[in-house]
Amino acid sequence: MMNRVKTAAEMERLRVSGGILAEVLRRLAAALEPGQTTGYLGNMAARELKALGGRPTFLGYQPDSSVPPYPSTICISVNDAVVHGIPGARVINEGDLVGLDFGVYYEGMITDGAVTVIAGAEPTAAQARLLRATREALDAGIQQVRDGSRVGDIAHAIETRLRRDKLGIIEELSGHGVGDEVHEDPLILNFGRAGKGPRLVAGMSIAIEPMATLGSREIYLDKDGWTIRTVDGSLGAQFEHTVIVTEDGAEIVTV
Repeated sequence: MMNRVKTAAEMERLRVSGGILAEVLRRLAAALEPGQTTGYLGNMAARELKALGGRPTFLGYQPDSSVPPYPSTICISVNDAVVHGIPGARVINEGDLVGLDFGVYYEGMITDGAVTVIAGAEPTAAQARLLRATREALDAGIQQVRDGSRVGDIAHAIETRLRRDKLGIIEELSGHGVGDEVHEDPLILNFGRAGKGPRLVAGMSIAIEPMATLGSREIYLDKDGWTIRTVDGSLGAQFEHTVIVTEDGAEIVTV
């Protein structure tokens, strides 16, 4: 499904959905500490989401019959797990990198967002480099969004920032349209050429999500059918915002 231009009422519901998402991620990041399990945080996400009036979009999500339905409200990925980690018995240790990837449904509109945080410690120099560059790559991609821009403009800006710090760029995973469905066209890669790809139109809503590693870009699918890990065991990070395309820029709704 191609992402479509939203009505004014739908944009307002996207803003509410994104506000709920951002608040849940803030509460989880503030509560995160060593010794907790990822399952504990997953249960917390479900409680906080319900209290704020949203519904989960990831729970039960099944893109096709080749994968099992996703069993949790949120994806929680630790260290070499770049994305799509399933909350469970995994204990979070001091200094772990913890990715929180979340989707919210509110009155017909879906938003998607993610942050990566460190558990109970100051980051090492390498961790700080990974987090800073990936977060700044997201900002760089968002700065390319406006009516008439192309998805390649976003991709090129993200790639340029990540390559400055010589990070591994995950090429098999991408940003995407979002709103009516969790994943819609157009795909928004994290590498590419400016001026290429589909044009954006004011009123579209898209999720931009750079994913990078401290080592190789090579990844594999874990035996749980969902978790994506780095082949070389290097640390990964993900940051993501849902934005509405405007005439002269982007409105970030997951803040």
